Amino acid sequence: MAILVGKDTRLVVQGITGRFGSFHARQMLAYGTKLVAGVTPGAGGQTFEGAVPVFHTMREAVSREGANASVIFVPPAGAADAILEAADAGVSLVVCITEGVPVMDMLRVRRALEHRLNRDLTLVGPNCPGVITPGQCKIGIMPGHIHKPGPIGVVSRSGTLTYEAVGQLTHLGIGQSSCVGIGGDPVNGMDFVDVLRLFNDDPDTHGVIMIGEIGGQAEERAAEWVKANMKKPVAGFIAGTTAPPGKRMGHAGAVISGGKGRAVDKIQAFQNAGIRVATTPAHMAETLQTMLK
Repeated sequence: MAILVGKDTRLVVQGITGRFGSFHARQMLAYGTKLVAGVTPGAGGQTFEGAVPVFHTMREAVSREGANASVIFVPPAGAADAILEAADAGVSLVVCITEGVPVMDMLRVRRALEHRLNRDLTLVGPNCPGVITPGQCKIGIMPGHIHKPGPIGVVSRSGTLTYEAVGQLTHLGIGQSSCVGIGGDPVNGMDFVDVLRLFNDDPDTHGVIMIGEIGGQAEERAAEWVKANMKKPVAGFIAGTTAPPGKRMGHAGAVISGGKGRAVDKIQAFQNAGIRVATTPAHMAETLQTMLK
């Protein structure tokens, strides 16, 4: 089994005719993802790679091709509207790759999604690498070749560190059930707890690597949830131990302010919850491996 995506996922790419959308659409097709449609307003009637139909709207793509998931490569100014269009069209999963979406736009999206009568919608991102179930479906920008099917779940705020953890696991001969990059923006969709809950309920996920970073308190909330609910071993890593207060490090949400969001507090919360913390990013997979033994 897996979480979020699999062989039954039918994907539509919003922004498929753009430079980034078209490049990554080809990579997803090559991986074996069922890419059934693309959407670019004004480009309806075209085909992508001679096989994938392009529509003006998400509603057309869903009704004509049965798409149940969307990935967004729309510029920041239009990304929030793209998320809402996908939600209104009826897909169950929206993955927003776009970086730089205005915070106020995402607040509007969150309010709209929270007040939907039908809440069977999962949003991943924005500013994330996406979701992959190795050997079945890749939605996003992650390098597919480093992944290997297996029993370990990975959830991370950092795309690059997700790839690092996956590469280490595969090098050790340990495969992954699913890998989820939740993104590093202050306002986004799924958080650590949402993903951990899915991994905890998945019988084929036997352990989890959770990668956090400075800023916010998502890691502390996740640690509390793990301590109270998690039935599987969790190894963790917190990036940004040397970051100075008040300076944003990489992601928009990676900033220590008001005395909160420090790496030391997150590491302590992990340890208090029984999460074994890797001392460096080079030891994430090894740390989990020792727990599995």
